[in-house]
Amino acid sequence: MKQIQVFDPALCCSSGVCGTDVDQALVTFSADVDWAHQNGFPIERFNLAQTPLAFAQNAAVKDLLERSGEAALPITLVDGEVAFAGRYPSRADLTRWFQAAAITPVTPAPDTPAANAGSCCSGGNCC
Repeated sequence: MKQIQVFDPALCCSSGVCGTDVDQALVTFSADVDWAHQNGFPIERFNLAQTPLAFAQNAAVKDLLERSGEAALPITLVDGEVAFAGRYPSRADLTRWFQAAAITPVTPAPDTPAANAGSCCSGGNCC
């Protein structure tokens, strides 16, 4: 399983729905994180205002912040490597990283009515 960590800028809340200026990218990403958690995919988030030590203790994040400043935030690490800086990953990115589809198609078992729907063959008997 991939380890995904997101280092957010200083926020009053991680949902993006606080204050008068709502950041739609943050709202969308928060929903994508909820989706990932509901599907058993762990994502760790660190908020600069609430967990500054996590930023200081991570060499990749610390180096990027020293070079680019807070403009590099948010920073997304996948297995400890910088995957994105300055923007949040999409649900498609999360899905790809976790190597799981957002919707898993259900394949009917062979020789069931659903498997044979649209076919002239039923139960192994072909016409």
